[in-house]
Amino acid sequence: MSGQRRSWRAARPVLWTVLVAGTLVYLAIAAVVWRHAAEALAHPPEQPADAALILGNRAYLKGKPNPCLTGRVDTGIALANAGRVKQLVLSGGVDKEDGRIEAEVMERHARAEGYAGPLLLEPASTSTRLNLAMSSPMLKAAGVRSVIVVSEPYHLWRVERLVRASGFDKEFDVQYAAADTSCWRRWGMVFKGALREPLAVVNNAFNGYLH
Repeated sequence: MSGQRRSWRAARPVLWTVLVAGTLVYLAIAAVVWRHAAEALAHPPEQPADAALILGNRAYLKGKPNPCLTGRVDTGIALANAGRVKQLVLSGGVDKEDGRIEAEVMERHARAEGYAGPLLLEPASTSTRLNLAMSSPMLKAAGVRSVIVVSEPYHLWRVERLVRASGFDKEFDVQYAAADTSCWRRWGMVFKGALREPLAVVNNAFNGYLH
Protein backbone atom coordinates (compact mmCIF):
# COMPACT_ATOMS: atom_id res chain seq x y z
CA MET A 1 0.00 0.00 0.00
CA SER A 2 2.81 2.42 0.83
CA GLY A 3 4.27 1.88 -2.65
CA GLN A 4 0.89 2.64 -4.21
CA ARG A 5 0.57 5.81 -2.15
CA ARG A 6 4.01 6.96 -3.25
CA SER A 7 3.10 6.28 -6.88
CA TRP A 8 -0.12 8.25 -6.49
CA ARG A 9 1.68 11.19 -4.88
CA ALA A 10 4.22 11.19 -7.71
CA ALA A 11 1.46 11.07 -10.35
CA ARG A 12 -0.73 13.78 -8.86
CA PRO A 13 1.26 16.78 -10.15
CA VAL A 14 1.20 15.35 -13.67
CA LEU A 15 -2.53 14.67 -13.48
CA TRP A 16 -3.23 18.17 -12.18
CA THR A 17 -1.12 19.66 -14.96
CA VAL A 18 -3.02 17.68 -17.58
CA LEU A 19 -6.36 18.66 -16.03
CA VAL A 20 -5.50 22.36 -15.88
CA ALA A 21 -4.09 22.35 -19.41
CA GLY A 22 -7.16 20.54 -20.74
CA THR A 23 -9.48 22.99 -19.01
CA LEU A 24 -7.62 25.98 -20.44
CA VAL A 25 -7.74 24.52 -23.94
CA TYR A 26 -11.48 23.85 -23.56
CA LEU A 27 -12.15 27.41 -22.37
CA ALA A 28 -10.04 28.91 -25.15
CA ILE A 29 -11.95 26.99 -27.82
CA ALA A 30 -15.27 27.88 -26.18
CA ALA A 31 -14.32 31.58 -26.25
CA VAL A 32 -13.48 31.42 -29.96
CA VAL A 33 -16.72 29.58 -30.72
CA TRP A 34 -18.74 32.07 -28.65
CA ARG A 35 -17.19 35.09 -30.38
CA HIS A 36 -17.81 33.58 -33.80
CA ALA A 37 -21.42 32.75 -32.84
CA ALA A 38 -22.06 36.38 -31.94
CA GLU A 39 -20.55 37.53 -35.24
CA ALA A 40 -22.64 35.03 -37.23
CA LEU A 41 -25.84 36.23 -35.56
CA ALA A 42 -24.93 39.85 -36.25
CA HIS A 43 -24.14 39.21 -39.94
CA PRO A 44 -26.83 37.15 -41.70
CA PRO A 45 -26.32 36.12 -45.35
CA GLU A 46 -26.34 39.07 -47.73
CA GLN A 47 -26.72 37.32 -51.09
CA PRO A 48 -29.51 35.04 -52.34
CA ALA A 49 -28.67 31.38 -52.93
CA ASP A 50 -30.09 28.39 -54.72
CA ALA A 51 -30.67 26.40 -51.53
CA ALA A 52 -30.49 26.41 -47.75
CA LEU A 53 -28.71 23.35 -46.41
CA ILE A 54 -30.07 22.73 -42.92
CA LEU A 55 -27.86 20.54 -40.76
CA GLY A 56 -29.38 17.93 -38.47
CA ASN A 57 -29.44 17.63 -34.72
CA ARG A 58 -31.16 15.42 -32.17
CA ALA A 59 -34.66 14.78 -33.51
CA TYR A 60 -36.79 14.65 -30.34
CA LEU A 61 -36.47 16.02 -26.83
CA LYS A 62 -38.81 15.05 -23.99
CA GLY A 63 -41.23 13.42 -26.42
CA LYS A 64 -41.50 16.42 -28.75
CA PRO A 65 -39.57 17.61 -31.80
CA ASN A 66 -36.34 19.10 -30.54
CA PRO A 67 -36.58 22.94 -30.67
CA CYS A 68 -32.82 23.07 -31.28
CA LEU A 69 -33.53 21.25 -34.56
CA THR A 70 -36.87 22.76 -35.55
CA GLY A 71 -35.43 26.22 -34.93
CA ARG A 72 -32.86 25.53 -37.63
CA VAL A 73 -35.71 24.64 -40.00
CA ASP A 74 -37.55 27.84 -39.05
CA THR A 75 -34.46 29.82 -40.07
CA GLY A 76 -34.43 28.06 -43.43
CA ILE A 77 -38.13 28.80 -43.91
CA ALA A 78 -37.52 32.46 -43.08
CA LEU A 79 -34.80 32.59 -45.73
CA ALA A 80 -37.17 31.05 -48.28
CA ASN A 81 -40.01 33.41 -47.35
CA ALA A 82 -37.67 36.36 -47.74
CA GLY A 83 -36.68 35.20 -51.23
CA ARG A 84 -33.13 34.39 -50.13
CA VAL A 85 -33.26 30.71 -51.14
CA LYS A 86 -35.26 28.73 -53.66
CA GLN A 87 -35.41 25.42 -51.80
CA LEU A 88 -34.54 23.68 -48.55
CA VAL A 89 -32.20 20.72 -48.22
CA LEU A 90 -32.62 18.80 -44.96
CA SER A 91 -29.62 16.74 -43.89
CA GLY A 92 -29.66 14.24 -41.03
CA GLY A 93 -29.83 10.48 -40.63
CA VAL A 94 -31.01 8.14 -37.89
CA ASP A 95 -30.96 9.69 -34.44
CA LYS A 96 -29.21 7.07 -32.30
CA GLU A 97 -31.03 8.35 -29.20
CA ASP A 98 -34.57 7.65 -30.44
CA GLY A 99 -34.29 5.98 -33.86
CA ARG A 100 -36.05 8.72 -35.81
CA ILE A 101 -34.62 10.12 -39.03
CA GLU A 102 -33.70 13.75 -38.50
CA ALA A 103 -34.37 14.82 -42.09
CA GLU A 104 -37.90 13.40 -41.93
CA VAL A 105 -38.61 15.16 -38.64
CA MET A 106 -37.41 18.41 -40.24
CA GLU A 107 -39.60 17.81 -43.29
CA ARG A 108 -42.72 17.27 -41.17
CA HIS A 109 -42.00 20.43 -39.22
CA ALA A 110 -41.43 22.50 -42.37
CA ARG A 111 -44.72 21.36 -43.88
CA ALA A 112 -46.58 21.88 -40.59
CA GLU A 113 -45.24 25.44 -40.53
CA GLY A 114 -46.74 26.06 -43.97
CA TYR A 115 -43.64 25.79 -46.13
CA ALA A 116 -44.89 24.61 -49.52
CA GLY A 117 -41.71 25.01 -51.55
CA PRO A 118 -39.35 22.33 -52.84
CA LEU A 119 -37.55 20.09 -50.36
CA LEU A 120 -34.66 17.68 -50.72
CA LEU A 121 -33.91 15.12 -47.99
CA GLU A 122 -30.53 13.63 -47.19
CA PRO A 123 -31.55 10.97 -44.62
CA ALA A 124 -28.32 9.03 -43.99
CA SER A 125 -25.63 11.29 -42.48
CA THR A 126 -24.70 10.93 -38.82
CA SER A 127 -22.22 13.79 -38.34
CA THR A 128 -21.59 17.33 -39.54
CA ARG A 129 -18.81 16.10 -41.82
CA LEU A 130 -21.18 13.57 -43.38
CA ASN A 131 -23.95 16.18 -43.66
CA LEU A 132 -21.69 18.00 -46.10
CA ALA A 133 -20.29 14.95 -47.86
CA MET A 134 -23.64 13.24 -48.44
CA SER A 135 -25.50 16.41 -49.39
CA SER A 136 -22.95 17.47 -52.00
CA PRO A 137 -23.88 14.97 -54.77
CA MET A 138 -27.57 15.66 -54.20
CA LEU A 139 -27.04 19.40 -54.48
CA LYS A 140 -24.99 19.05 -57.67
CA ALA A 141 -27.62 16.74 -59.19
CA ALA A 142 -30.27 19.37 -58.47
CA GLY A 143 -28.22 22.04 -60.24
CA VAL A 144 -27.45 23.95 -57.06
CA ARG A 145 -24.50 26.31 -57.34
CA SER A 146 -24.90 28.43 -54.21
CA VAL A 147 -25.78 27.32 -50.68
CA ILE A 148 -26.59 28.93 -47.35
CA VAL A 149 -25.61 26.47 -44.62
CA VAL A 150 -27.94 26.76 -41.63
CA SER A 151 -27.09 25.66 -38.12
CA GLU A 152 -27.07 26.99 -34.58
CA PRO A 153 -24.61 29.79 -33.78
CA TYR A 154 -22.21 27.69 -31.69
CA HIS A 155 -21.88 25.15 -34.49
CA LEU A 156 -20.84 27.42 -37.35
CA TRP A 157 -17.18 27.92 -36.44
CA ARG A 158 -16.57 24.19 -36.88
CA VAL A 159 -18.89 23.96 -39.88
CA GLU A 160 -16.90 26.61 -41.74
CA ARG A 161 -13.67 24.71 -41.19
CA LEU A 162 -15.20 21.41 -42.25
CA VAL A 163 -16.47 23.11 -45.40
CA ARG A 164 -12.98 24.28 -46.26
CA ALA A 165 -11.29 21.02 -45.32
CA SER A 166 -13.70 18.93 -47.38
CA GLY A 167 -13.60 21.14 -50.47
CA PHE A 168 -17.35 21.78 -50.22
CA ASP A 169 -16.67 25.47 -50.87
CA LYS A 170 -14.96 24.55 -54.14
CA GLU A 171 -18.17 22.91 -55.35
CA PHE A 172 -20.53 25.67 -54.19
CA ASP A 173 -20.64 29.34 -53.31
CA VAL A 174 -21.22 29.06 -49.55
CA GLN A 175 -22.72 31.44 -47.00
CA TYR A 176 -23.79 30.72 -43.43
CA ALA A 177 -26.90 31.50 -41.41
CA ALA A 178 -26.98 31.27 -37.62
CA ALA A 179 -30.28 29.84 -36.39
CA ASP A 180 -31.41 31.84 -33.37
CA THR A 181 -33.30 28.89 -31.88
CA SER A 182 -35.15 28.91 -28.57
CA CYS A 183 -32.36 26.69 -27.20
CA TRP A 184 -29.78 29.31 -28.05
CA ARG A 185 -31.86 32.24 -26.80
CA ARG A 186 -32.45 30.50 -23.48
CA TRP A 187 -29.05 28.99 -22.78
CA GLY A 188 -26.46 30.29 -25.24
CA MET A 189 -23.14 28.51 -24.76
CA VAL A 190 -24.26 26.68 -21.61
CA PHE A 191 -26.76 24.27 -23.14
CA LYS A 192 -25.78 20.70 -23.82
CA GLY A 193 -24.95 20.95 -27.51
CA ALA A 194 -22.81 24.03 -27.08
CA LEU A 195 -21.00 22.61 -24.06
CA ARG A 196 -19.98 19.60 -26.17
CA GLU A 197 -18.84 21.71 -29.12
CA PRO A 198 -15.24 22.36 -27.96
CA LEU A 199 -14.83 18.59 -27.53
CA ALA A 200 -16.18 18.07 -31.06
CA VAL A 201 -13.67 20.63 -32.33
CA VAL A 202 -10.83 18.74 -30.65
CA ASN A 203 -12.10 15.41 -32.00
CA ASN A 204 -12.40 16.72 -35.57
CA ALA A 205 -8.98 18.36 -35.39
CA PHE A 206 -7.39 15.17 -34.02
CA ASN A 207 -8.87 13.21 -36.94
CA GLY A 208 -7.58 15.75 -39.46
CA TYR A 209 -11.02 17.00 -40.54
CA LEU A 210 -10.50 20.71 -39.80
CA HIS A 211 -8.61 23.41 -41.69
